Amino acid sequence: MKKYLFLVIALTALILAACGGQAKEEKTESETATETNESKEVNLYTARHYDVDDELYAKFEEETGIKVNVIKGEADELLERIKREGDATEADLFLTADAGRLYRAKADDLLQPVSSDLLDEQVPANFQDTDQMWYGLTKRARVILYDKETVQPDELSTYEALTEEKWNGRVLIRSSENVYNQSLLASFIEIDGEEQAKEWAAGMVNNFARDPEGGDRDQAKAIAAGIGDVAIMNTYYFGQMLNSEDPEEVKVAEGLGIFFPNQDTTGTHVNVSGAGVVKASKNKDNAIKLLEFLSAPEAQETFASANYEYPVNENVEPSELLQSWGEFKEQDIPLSTLGEHNAKSILIFNEVGWK
Repeated sequence: MKKYLFLVIALTALILAACGGQAKEEKTESETATETNESKEVNLYTARHYDVDDELYAKFEEETGIKVNVIKGEADELLERIKREGDATEADLFLTADAGRLYRAKADDLLQPVSSDLLDEQVPANFQDTDQMWYGLTKRARVILYDKETVQPDELSTYEALTEEKWNGRVLIRSSENVYNQSLLASFIEIDGEEQAKEWAAGMVNNFARDPEGGDRDQAKAIAAGIGDVAIMNTYYFGQMLNSEDPEEVKVAEGLGIFFPNQDTTGTHVNVSGAGVVKASKNKDNAIKLLEFLSAPEAQETFASANYEYPVNENVEPSELLQSWGEFKEQDIPLSTLGEHNAKSILIFNEVGWK
């Protein structure tokens, strides 16, 4: 009887152990599945809206198996959304144009530092945040566009020269509310100091052909319409106009020349599109992988050829069109300073009446 009872107890224990092991195994599989799902996606909040970007995300998915969930919007709206969502945000990576906006994201404590030898290799130090909170992915220069019929290139020299009397009523540029102009003025504050930067801004206001309005393309169109003779514009807009599907835009662009100012002094102002990993990211590793992919040679070549942006990766040549414009000297300043001087730039614009 005792022997029989012992066998029953032993058998029961084995059954319970097997069931427990199976339950444990099933739980492990479930947990693994959850972890796998989390590790196979990255949520990108981006203010860029170019087809080439979507093509690169698809290529990244194909190569890595990591799904890129893209949420598009205006930069300031996306930043406010990340703030509002707080720790519950789904955002892993924030991508936008202009170092000034990237600085705002950092200043608002929305980004986290990234450690990546590959990123440091692919993105030069002056095109990344000093604390590795964000990295530049594409470059654009802010240049002078001029009417080929009314202006000779040897009449042009520097941004500062546009404040001279000969350009009175001839200069076109967009509003001071635009971050591109805020960063341009911030670069002058960094290089020349606040007083000289203020003198430049006041001199520009005196020479405006009209009150600032519209985007960079609109300044080019205003030259074609005879409203002014020179405009300050980002290079990639000029490339897009030259290759536009709209024949009128192509015609406008073909009537313009491009000039890189300050080549004998401080260099032409350069800015970036860039991205940073969101502080509350749930997929940090995948966000870093996407950053590394977008700064690698293949993606950099695609940006340059399809969207007429200069590569930040020094191992990649600019596209044929960009090379045709010639080499140029760049401002030698850390781009993080553009954000540091942003508030002062806005104050100066207000003081001199730059609308």
